[in-house]
Amino acid sequence: MDSEPVASVAPGVAMPQTILELLADRAGRIGILPAILSWQRAALNYQDLHLQALRIRRQLRALAIGPKDRVALVLPNGPEMAVAFLGVAASAACAPLNPLYREAEFDFFLEDLDPRAILVSAGQATPARTVAERRGIRIVDVIANASSRDGEIALDAPAGHAADDRDPPEPDDVALILHTSGTTARPKMVPLSQRNLCASAAHIAATLGLSTSDRCLNVMPLFHIHGLIGAVLSSLSAGASVFCAPGFLVRDFGAWLAQARPTWYTAVPTMHQAILAHARESSAILKRAPLRFIRSSSSPLPPPVMEELERVLGAPVIEAYGMTEASHQIASNPIPPGIRKPGSVGLPAGPQVAVVSESDSSFLAAGNTGEVVIRGASVTDGYLGNPEANARSFTDGWFRTGDQGYIDQDGYLFLTGRLKELINRGGEKISPREIDEALLRHPAVEQALAFGMPDTRLGEEVAAAVVLRDGDGATEQELRRFVAGRLAHFKVPRRIVILDALPKGPTGKPQRIGLAQKLALPEAQTEESPDDVIMPAATETERALQTIWSELLQVAEPGVTQRFRDLGGDSMTAMLLVSRVSAEFMIDIELLDLFDAPTIRAQAELIDSMRSMPGDAHPRAHEQS
Repeated sequence: MDSEPVASVAPGVAMPQTILELLADRAGRIGILPAILSWQRAALNYQDLHLQALRIRRQLRALAIGPKDRVALVLPNGPEMAVAFLGVAASAACAPLNPLYREAEFDFFLEDLDPRAILVSAGQATPARTVAERRGIRIVDVIANASSRDGEIALDAPAGHAADDRDPPEPDDVALILHTSGTTARPKMVPLSQRNLCASAAHIAATLGLSTSDRCLNVMPLFHIHGLIGAVLSSLSAGASVFCAPGFLVRDFGAWLAQARPTWYTAVPTMHQAILAHARESSAILKRAPLRFIRSSSSPLPPPVMEELERVLGAPVIEAYGMTEASHQIASNPIPPGIRKPGSVGLPAGPQVAVVSESDSSFLAAGNTGEVVIRGASVTDGYLGNPEANARSFTDGWFRTGDQGYIDQDGYLFLTGRLKELINRGGEKISPREIDEALLRHPAVEQALAFGMPDTRLGEEVAAAVVLRDGDGATEQELRRFVAGRLAHFKVPRRIVILDALPKGPTGKPQRIGLAQKLALPEAQTEESPDDVIMPAATETERALQTIWSELLQVAEPGVTQRFRDLGGDSMTAMLLVSRVSAEFMIDIELLDLFDAPTIRAQAELIDSMRSMPGDAHPRAHEQS
């Protein structure tokens, strides 16, 4: 790459280089200020948070787990997950995993990670336990003290030595490992160092002008870089506080605003849209919220949604651009009175940002479109164990994002497309190859090619084209059910098209990009299949479920035979569905139960059968007071 001036932003204060340094510094300077809190108990202040991190560190050391070791984390959203992440990441390489994964997915990720231990909630039934036991991975229970402060936890592990300072974390030690999807290979492991995370958190805090008087309402999942760094660590870097919600429950959003009194929250566009759809019921609370700004990231926010958010919540919306390899934030529109340009993801907000020619990697002048490249303290040095991906993605110290765009004369970045073939389903980055491999396990499938098709609500949906073996027959619905048993529900193709041959490009290779248009799938979306026929509710349970689905999915009257994911349900709304069903019908129901019963009718039958069980045969973890 030729030399070319590039833009960057740096924080105005010295940055700690490790998470432990950050927590120790904040404990020493603002120790009594609240750090972590929720709706349940007293807040955890910075002194207590630092002590919690030290306690977790000692217990991990007692298990012979050091800075070079990996520890998987499978915990639900909330203050306990936030504290566990901070404690583990301050001591070892923390690898949070989505609690919604199925057994096969846990098996893949735990094989890939090869962790020394896995942390799960005490008493939590999760396929992760089954896989860990089979693989001989140490299982450590995380015990929350219900009578204590928010986020105060203990590990079911040896106490360790009180003055155990062995192997202090270094800035270049890996603090966080996340998987990012690949288009032509298995998902890649992104190692983010202590320095990467601290730099990114400081950049976000500086961009947003965060201070000790700010409070973030976090509704993002804490197995995702957006929640971990964009909300939690950025707040702590500024000495601010973060209110950790148990996920995203739109009907409780107004109550959280009223209780937490946050100055900002950050979310993906689908969450913002859900808040607007529910705004009528909580308009008075929303208008009284002391929000200084609203942040949106992970996928493009439609301009009408931005305008409506600002009108309803009375605060400016700050759109940002980021990715895992950059420890989250790359660019951001500035806080007013800074100029926010419609359609732009803003100014460089951490890493240096440039645009290069896709043909020869030469730097391009303002206004010219090419591939967006980045470098800086928050950018990973390379993927783990993947020299081929590193050779493709890193050139002369620059990381090639795979996104296409241009920088205008004022330095604002505009994204115009995506060079990669990843499917961006409402912020969920999905690897097409993962779908291919699941389909190819079906005995009737000879070839498979997954791709993204346009979706008005999510931006993109998952679709696939398959070629069946001679003499074998399989229907679209049969293939969808087959994949649903192997992948998380949001990865199951919305449409599967059965073809005689896969369309090929000029080189003779099957091409994913543009396949939805070639197959006319936007028009095919309007065709009605038997599963899409809208049938009315026939029982009280079905009518109650219909109300819950309508609120979660913003669908006026969902049919009782329509599938949850087909109506826009994703991994976040699925967690909310479990919570709503458990509370509404006073039963303990597992997420996998609802996945196996994907329609209102099937769920109603399951719920009625559970409620008809004798009291002593009906397991229930909690009773309403």
